[in-house]
Amino acid sequence: MENKRIRVLVVDDSQNMRRLLSETLASSPQIEVVGTAADPYEARDLIVALRPDVLTLDIEMPKMDGITFLGKLMAKLPMPVIVVSTLCQRGSQAVVEALRLGAVEALVKPAGAREIPEFRQQLLLKVLGAAGARYRGALSALSGAVRPAPVVAAGVSGRPSTRIFAVGASTGGTQAVERLLLQLPAEIPGMVVVQHIPPVFSRSFAERLHQCCPQRVKEAEDGDLVEDGLVLIAPGGLHLVLARQGMEYRVRLRKGPPVHYQRPAVDVLFRSVAAVAGASALGVILTGMGSDGATGLKQMRDGGSWTIAQNEETCVVYGMPHAAVEAEAACEVLALDRIGQAMLQGFSRGGRAKPYHQELVATNT
Repeated sequence: MENKRIRVLVVDDSQNMRRLLSETLASSPQIEVVGTAADPYEARDLIVALRPDVLTLDIEMPKMDGITFLGKLMAKLPMPVIVVSTLCQRGSQAVVEALRLGAVEALVKPAGAREIPEFRQQLLLKVLGAAGARYRGALSALSGAVRPAPVVAAGVSGRPSTRIFAVGASTGGTQAVERLLLQLPAEIPGMVVVQHIPPVFSRSFAERLHQCCPQRVKEAEDGDLVEDGLVLIAPGGLHLVLARQGMEYRVRLRKGPPVHYQRPAVDVLFRSVAAVAGASALGVILTGMGSDGATGLKQMRDGGSWTIAQNEETCVVYGMPHAAVEAEAACEVLALDRIGQAMLQGFSRGGRAKPYHQELVATNT
């Protein structure tokens, strides 16, 4: 397994795009392109014959659109899928639906030659991350009904928050964030979320969460007030930081260089929360590739925040939570469907997070 290359099937109706994808993937000694397909019917036959480890999937294709095909694929043969789409509002809504159906990553097609180098880098990173997905296990672990957390007093929606929930996620995180919000009541402390997701897709993601979750959810804008009952999603392409103005918390958006190849980056958010909120904040790190968020979560814990990492069994990719656990940044390690209740209990004593020096609780149930 150590020397095994990742076997990828490329599915796109554009010959030029198939060539770009194939050449980029073939440039890595860790990846083998086992085939290409121009439509879902051709892809279906190649999947059965070749059993690839990872699939790249276009959304708009002839004969059958990528969303319909993805739904059929996930019902019969779940596997890591990276959707590759043009950057447009209609396309972004389709991509969010694909992520809901089980695609682990989303990537924007380059609009011109200047965007190709960044596209190549991101494609290789996402394929390497997707290949490590515990896909069947994670889907099985997440297939049961969500168990709502008990409602506790959290303040009246619309009031400035005095307590902060900070959440970070990446690969497989769109499903995990949605599931987490569904565990929580409408009346929660203000929440700020960094999900690794491209621009425009983040707005559609926030709109979907607003429609299906009990809280108010919106894509963050610079200067937004953090309010009880409000979930702010970091826009793709911009870092989100927490700032304090008097007795109020607001979010600030910054361009800045990528951190851990990501913008927005979880570490940028968590470090800012540690600096301005301390024990009045609670941090959660969910499924994702790499180590983004581990350093920032440790700073939160050292500053008095209660911190939680998702456990391996319910992660699509146990990268970011694992890095946090290794860094001793997590006070608790919990299955996804237990995190909502733990978040509320973290503020149950005097409205502040428990001291960071309490004994680490690690549980896989």
